[in-house]
Amino acid sequence: MDHYQIAENRLNQVTQGAGQVLVAISPGDHERAFLQERFLIDDYDLSSTLDPDEVPRLDLDDGRLLLIWKLPHSATVSEAIELDVGVVGLAFFQDCLAFVRASGGLSFADREFRKISDIRDVMLAFLLRTVRHFVSHLKVIKQISSELEKKITVSMENKHLLQMFNLSESLVYYVDAIEANGAVLAKLRSIASQLRFQERHIEMLEDIILENTQAARQAAIYSSVLSGLMDARGTIVNNNMNVLLKNLTLINTVFLPLNIIASIGGMSEWTMMTKWLDWRLSYSLFSLGMVVFGLGVWVFMKKVIDRKPPEF
Repeated sequence: MDHYQIAENRLNQVTQGAGQVLVAISPGDHERAFLQERFLIDDYDLSSTLDPDEVPRLDLDDGRLLLIWKLPHSATVSEAIELDVGVVGLAFFQDCLAFVRASGGLSFADREFRKISDIRDVMLAFLLRTVRHFVSHLKVIKQISSELEKKITVSMENKHLLQMFNLSESLVYYVDAIEANGAVLAKLRSIASQLRFQERHIEMLEDIILENTQAARQAAIYSSVLSGLMDARGTIVNNNMNVLLKNLTLINTVFLPLNIIASIGGMSEWTMMTKWLDWRLSYSLFSLGMVVFGLGVWVFMKKVIDRKPPEF
């Protein structure tokens, strides 16, 4: 558990004493007991802050605020594209603020934390930083999508198409997280007076709501575009395979007559068996037999293919 103190409009980590801001990452039993006593959190609420599948919500009870908030994990782009969201809990009570996470870390070095005067500024700055973090990930998703589109255009494998599916699935979770955060922001705006928000706090909160709404709309558009064009991208991969088969067929068409001529011309055994016939006549009869046999196979396969399936 790390402690921070507000000094000179910045958050500075302190090593002695309890700070105004606490950051608890995967708290143990001792830290859990301290958080429950200091911020009036019960076991259920504390477990909610550590549950990655918890739905964002806001509870205000006896002056204690508990906010469950979704935030994006650091993106991992390799053979498998991993974009996921996590949960952080914010507990606000008696001008003290606690951040609780199951894993990961929190940084207060971003520009949103450069002008903070009180705990409310810290909370709002963190919410704004999270919204902008989502927006930056949406830009990365758009770039990855563009790169995958270029690869799919010339690809004949499913690897890039599967990466596109993973990207589309991740984007669905992003849309859900951003919209759920928007509902929490709307509720926070409705109780701003109970938290003694000043005019500057309300203005900043409204800016956060606006940016979150824009992020939700942008994520929904990206998700719609990705899912809508998925079938078209699959068709491109199939078309690339068809073009390859067409080229192979052309090559076979060119070499097949040459192979037949070379095979017939090199049949010394046939010449030996038909030495009592003129070679012109024997080779003509052999060619005629091949044509008849080929036509027979064609007719037989045609009947087999066109045969109706049995009725039940």
